Formats: sequence, structure tokens, C-alpha cells
Amino acid sequence: MNNTKKLTTLSLLISVAMVLSYIESLIPAFVAVPGVKVGLSNIATVFALYTLGAPGAVAVSVIRVFLSSLLFGNFAMMIYSLAGAALALTFMILIKATGLFSEVGVSVIGGIMHNAGQIIAAAFMMENSGIVSYLVPLVISGTIAGVAVGLISALLIKRIGGHMKNI
Repeated sequence: MNNTKKLTTLSLLISVAMVLSYIESLIPAFVAVPGVKVGLSNIATVFALYTLGAPGAVAVSVIRVFLSSLLFGNFAMMIYSLAGAALALTFMILIKATGLFSEVGVSVIGGIMHNAGQIIAAAFMMENSGIVSYLVPLVISGTIAGVAVGLISALLIKRIGGHMKNI
């Protein structure tokens, strides 16, 4: 894939992630635990990881976090999201590299680590280690969301990921 095509594909994935982020911002929270979200925009990140590699996934995730925070959130949201994204991407890249996990497994690890990263950031920002008690419900929600995101990502990778080489 040449640079122009790669940049165009990256831009398209960032746009998709932004649209999914916006849609998710419109969905009201159905649970009492703050921070529980499906993470629809991570479909674009997982897809990028498998089609463009780690640098593409990092670009999609980081740019999406910055733009989403500017458009739909605030500075605190950006800090939490960056912490979550950094931890999630690190583990997703490492887990994928082992070849032992499917797209779903990689996505589940990403969902769990994203929540862990946010909890770590919140504990430091709030100077309150008691916030760690939220980790149990967030691990459960991260697992469920990771399965959903992973299944959708796997389907997209299977259906259109192979065509990325022809672009």
C-alpha cells in the first residue's frame, strides 16, 4: 500500500471512529457505574491493528481520543481516555503479536485494559485509591464490550480486510 492510499485509509478509519464515538455519546448510560460504555469506536482501532498494523491503530486511537474530547467532552475526559487508550493499545499490540488470540481475544484485552487505564488515571487525578473498587464492574463491562467489538471487528476484517492489500 503506498503512502497516499495508507493516509486515505487512515483518515477514513479515523472518520469512522469519530462517527461511532458521536453515536455512542448520544446513548444514555444504563448502569450506575460511571464510565461504562460499549466503545464502538474501538471497532476502527481493532480493524486498523489488523489491516494497517500497530502504527495505524495508534494513530486512529490517539487522534480519535483528541478529536472526541474536543468535540464531545472536556480535558478530564481526554486524560482518562488517553490513559485508557495507551494501556489498551500496549496490551492489544503485545497480545496480537503472540498469535495466541483471535480478534475477539485482542479486543477483550483492549476493553479491560482501557478501563484499567482510566481507573489508574482517576486514582491519581482524584488522589483516591478507593476508586479502584469500580474496577470489578468495569472489567465485566469491558469483557462484554470487548466481545461485541471483537466480533464486529473480526467480521469486518474477514469481509473487507483482505481487500486492503489491493488498495
